[in-house]
Amino acid sequence: MNTVKTTKVSKSDTLPLTCSRKGTCCHGNQVWLNPWELQLLAHTKKFSISEFITDYTEFGGIRLRFDGKINTYGKKSCRLYSDEIGCRVYSGRPLACRMFPLGRQIQFGETHYIYQGDAFPCLKECPEVQTLPPLSVGEYLIGQETNNHEIVQAGYLEIVQNIADSAFTLLLDTSLAASGDRTTLKEWRKIGKENPEALLSTIELGWLNALIQPPLDTNINPSVFIEQHNEYLQQKIQDNFGHLKTNEEFRKAAILLMRMALYLALSIGADITELSEHWIAIAKENGALE
Repeated sequence: MNTVKTTKVSKSDTLPLTCSRKGTCCHGNQVWLNPWELQLLAHTKKFSISEFITDYTEFGGIRLRFDGKINTYGKKSCRLYSDEIGCRVYSGRPLACRMFPLGRQIQFGETHYIYQGDAFPCLKECPEVQTLPPLSVGEYLIGQETNNHEIVQAGYLEIVQNIADSAFTLLLDTSLAASGDRTTLKEWRKIGKENPEALLSTIELGWLNALIQPPLDTNINPSVFIEQHNEYLQQKIQDNFGHLKTNEEFRKAAILLMRMALYLALSIGADITELSEHWIAIAKENGALE
């Protein structure tokens, strides 16, 4: 797997981050949506979540559609972009849009800000940004009001891990791993290599709705939203899998939970192949076989 080269930046670094408002970044990109961002976008658009998913997203609501008008660089626009007004949901735009051309990585509990490649990404298609006042990364993030979105993104990373932990429990803390099972980890590896559409097709609608459309109010504090979504999922997991007794039941549940964890991981832009391999390695260290 080819790794895209990235450049790390600090909040004190000054870069040509003042936007020229050409809408270039609204063309030809991939914008993943976590469940809070999805609900926020639907609310801003005054759509139901189901309507918004159908009209503006793909893979069940975790990525915006970029299939609109083609610009001079041959790139299709986001469906939410208009030549006349720009982004039609600007106040509810997701973190990826607020931060562009920057990104963020969390490694060993520390957040790092990055951009792709050696050269600053905006210079090729928006060279005029070099004539605008530069901003520090910290100033840019404040101006883009990323704080709540970053809190939510970090929170969903924890929820992903919590779902995976439930899969670990079913594999390692029952009789399954001790039985010599070699199927579960093989399935985990296959799941990590699936494309989003294939992954989506294997998750039952009830679980998909629990992951993407929890019955929560987007207007509540983002930290509370994350906390309540986590509690809702954990209770549903307990209700559905807390009574299992046979190794076959444990195996099926552990595989389903891994699918759910990796699908939700996609919504925050994670590399699910890398993530699944990481979890497989941990499971092997704790006695699981493949």
